Amino acid sequence: MSFSPVPPPVNGPVGPLERGLAVLRELTRLAAHEGRTTVRPGDLVRGTGLARSVVDRVVGTLEQLGYVTLDGRDIGLSVRLMELGNAYLAASGLPAALGPFAQRLADGLDESVSVAVPDGDGVRFVVQMTRRRTMSLAFRIGDLLPAERCSPGALFAAEWSGADWAAWRARRAEDPLDTSFPAVPPRHRPASDGDFEARVKEAAHDGWAADDQLIEPGLVAVSVPVRDASGRIACTVNVVSHTSRHDVDSLRAAVLGPLGAEVPAMEAALAARRPRPAADQVWGTPGGAPAALGEDPARMAKRELGAGFLQSLARGLAVLRALGGAEGAGQGEAATAGGGRGGGMTLSAVAEATGLARATARRSLLTLVELGYVEADGRAFRPLPRVLELGYAPLAELGFTDIAQPHMRELVHTVHESASLAVLDGGDIRYIARVPTVRIMSVNITIGTHFPAYATSMGRVLLAGLDAHARAAHLAGVRPRALTRHTVTDVAELARVVERAAAEGHALVDQELEEGLRSLAVPVKDARGRVIAALNVATHAGRGTAESARRELLPALRVTAARIEADLATASAHHALGASERVGA
Repeated sequence: MSFSPVPPPVNGPVGPLERGLAVLRELTRLAAHEGRTTVRPGDLVRGTGLARSVVDRVVGTLEQLGYVTLDGRDIGLSVRLMELGNAYLAASGLPAALGPFAQRLADGLDESVSVAVPDGDGVRFVVQMTRRRTMSLAFRIGDLLPAERCSPGALFAAEWSGADWAAWRARRAEDPLDTSFPAVPPRHRPASDGDFEARVKEAAHDGWAADDQLIEPGLVAVSVPVRDASGRIACTVNVVSHTSRHDVDSLRAAVLGPLGAEVPAMEAALAARRPRPAADQVWGTPGGAPAALGEDPARMAKRELGAGFLQSLARGLAVLRALGGAEGAGQGEAATAGGGRGGGMTLSAVAEATGLARATARRSLLTLVELGYVEADGRAFRPLPRVLELGYAPLAELGFTDIAQPHMRELVHTVHESASLAVLDGGDIRYIARVPTVRIMSVNITIGTHFPAYATSMGRVLLAGLDAHARAAHLAGVRPRALTRHTVTDVAELARVVERAAAEGHALVDQELEEGLRSLAVPVKDARGRVIAALNVATHAGRGTAESARRELLPALRVTAARIEADLATASAHHALGASERVGA
């Protein structure tokens, strides 16, 4: 299923949900096709065919939900939007069940390994274990490939119905060069349908499929099916390499044995999987909490925010988000309605999770089913892989600093002082992100700068985040020297200062690194509660006392760290962060 900015018509009163999803798809298309981090309202008007007033209301509602960012007229995707894709990944249980196998295969074969699922007449990736090389061969979580241009597609197509083949041929006729698939290079000329049909027959006979540079020159891959309890193909596990290391025959010889050895255990894990609940929060309003039974948060938001807030859109996205919260097979009504397939939620469970009336939840569910984002199986509803087209692939590329920077800019805008992010690097801190402020007299530090950890607020916060043994070992090796007349140079006193930072959750350093420089830092933690970085604000000591700096800056610092942590948890819920600066691995 390729990108379709203008969705098919939906009967009933839930039009804002349909239009909101169209806007999110167009934002994703522009990010994926053109690499644009932000767009203007006019771009969305042209891409969706919606009126400007409608686009403005949709974007305003999505901003209130935390799913897009607004900077003047520039609109961008927010990391929080990944909650929707995470709902599918959590409900499917695939990353949790098969991720460890993919990692073990990648380590053993020293090649990139992925797991893919069918999505209409396309193939979508849901697990990716990449080998980092100069020639990096991997797709992003959520990327959609045409079935005929990848090895998993031949295996999935072996189980297509006549209607599936008809839909595939219609799509090929409409888009013979694959321009609607941003994850692959467009074709130079149309390919014969017969080539794919022959490969499908071969894959059905052999029980595996190969990609011999179908996507682009140099890329080769081998895929094997992983079947569910009914014997149908649930997903494929794929090994990708480059012709500088393998041709397709040598890759097949190298990987089919290890893949075949793992498949029975993977199928057992698939049968036993317990879909992992998504995060506790259902409603996307900043700082929002799950709805208590009987409440309708969208109605409350409508009263607070006025006519511009689209209740139906907010409710529909809350329903989609809630579908990731089923407890898995055997866990009461939410799971047992799924016809033995596990997962899924009943209408009653969705209504309870979102605080919506059953009739309201039902309208949203039926719209999502008609648009291809949700599957109805008996009394159970489950999110489908197509949910991943809502911004997931471009957002999955973001690294730690990409995620932190927007929040740091907001912090600087609030406190009018420079903000920095640093990690521990031996006995030093190393700056990995920075947002300066504009002043006649300001702190001038660049990315990559090192300072001794003992004399900096970020260093003390990072040392405080170490376990007791690691902290003691680090301090035992420190030989502090006086960088200014204020620098703490006694190791015992330094240990007490670090202990205080651990107890108070922040550190303030007043002119110990440089005369006139004062800084305040807080830790940034990953989803497991480990300190992985430190965030600080630096100011000139002449702008007030140390205590006034603590009083004025610490609340904003803590709020910013919490927002970064929330986005980190969302972005890394089912896979490692993107390729930019990684921490805490």
